[in-house]
Amino acid sequence: MPESRLAAYREFLKDTIRQKIDFSRTDQHQGVPPPPWEKPYPPDAVRLDLPPVGQWAGIEMIDLATAIGDRQSRRNFSPEPLTRDELSLLLWATQGVRGRVDEDTVLRTVPSAGNRHALETYLAVQRVNGVEPGFYRYLPLEHQLLHLFHEEQMPQKLTEATLGQTFVGQAAVVFIWTTIPRRMEWRYGLAAHKVIALDAGHVCQNLYLACEAIGAGTCAVAAYHQQLMDGLVRVDGQDEFVIYLAPVGKIQFG
Repeated sequence: MPESRLAAYREFLKDTIRQKIDFSRTDQHQGVPPPPWEKPYPPDAVRLDLPPVGQWAGIEMIDLATAIGDRQSRRNFSPEPLTRDELSLLLWATQGVRGRVDEDTVLRTVPSAGNRHALETYLAVQRVNGVEPGFYRYLPLEHQLLHLFHEEQMPQKLTEATLGQTFVGQAAVVFIWTTIPRRMEWRYGLAAHKVIALDAGHVCQNLYLACEAIGAGTCAVAAYHQQLMDGLVRVDGQDEFVIYLAPVGKIQFG
């Protein structure tokens, strides 16, 4: 590959764009109202309550040093399902709300540039006790699951959309993170896109550590077919699109 092209793509990793942007012209500084914290949903939508934060039954917490020391990418999952309490912990750890300062300031369990939180969490649920298989979206403000739709042949479609990575289709649940770039662009304009990618990394690392607390494993996946994955979660691929995913399941030993 030509060095000039490599150099051009490396620019995405730098912050030199900050010297080229007039931040006084961003939507925030122009007085445009910020995008909502989470996608709206119909008032009659089916929502599932998750076990309350900190009241997770059957989970023995481990210390942080152990979780960090044991963390690794795991691709072999057992047929054992997750419990609803375990799923509640994983969702809270990755996108949960710690508190609300005011109408415009929501504190989450993960850092985000400018506290903009441009990610949405979708779940392809296959084996979770008390949760019917299908696609869901996490509602962090309510700590609920929003039921979206049932999908036939989910394991095969997940495998196909991740370019033949069969372990994704074998997971108990697949965390699929989309981004709504406008949330970040509202504040940062053209400087928004690098920090959206950084935010996704923060979220996935919390998932790794939380999985260690429940005897589960995960593996970050950044190789997928963009159009197939966007189509699978039924987002438009422009104003919202998949940016990262991670299958989760109980660890298969031996």
